[in-house]
Amino acid sequence: MWYLILLFTLAALSAVPAQDRRSESEWERRDTWQRPAEVMDALRITSGSAVADIGAGRGYFTMRLAQRVGPQGRVFAVDTDASTLGRLRERAEREGLKQVTVVESAHDDPRLDPGVVDAILVVNAFHEMREFDAMLQGMLRALKPGGLIGVIDSRADPGKPRSEYFSKHAIPEELVREDAERNGFRFSARKPGFRDADGDQWFFLVFEKPKP
Repeated sequence: MWYLILLFTLAALSAVPAQDRRSESEWERRDTWQRPAEVMDALRITSGSAVADIGAGRGYFTMRLAQRVGPQGRVFAVDTDASTLGRLRERAEREGLKQVTVVESAHDDPRLDPGVVDAILVVNAFHEMREFDAMLQGMLRALKPGGLIGVIDSRADPGKPRSEYFSKHAIPEELVREDAERNGFRFSARKPGFRDADGDQWFFLVFEKPKP
């Protein structure tokens, strides 16, 4: 009997692409410092919520959000990289996550319908945005009144040219707050940050779309 179990296990593993297995191993290590459950709690994400993962990449948060919102919720995995989104779509389909919708965004538009999401998460992506005002306006439109946006990014010292933050892949939290408030968001909270496996510091800011 044991060899049949082994054969079934090996067959199941072979059906999962090696890239996905590597990602999951990396993601499990990331769980220890990223604390995804706490992040989702801070944004009031529950079963049935509609959420956008802006800068979804390979889908670390997309997959965790999909589990949190369940089949009655929605997760919009938003990114500008079509090939990465294609792999993420394939993985979501393979795992039966019908609540995940991939969205290829523009650099100045997340391409989300107005008032479609309860929360938005932007992780390690805000510092990359050249058209940050336009993107924030698009996020504001996509949020329901009272909806939350969480920005998690690598810390940088303030006072440098914006171009320097692009190259360093980091940004001062003060600059994120200025950008968000200038575009109509209300600052809600500064949550406990993170220290990644390399010892780098990350901040976590939460903003709200004001109710009328």
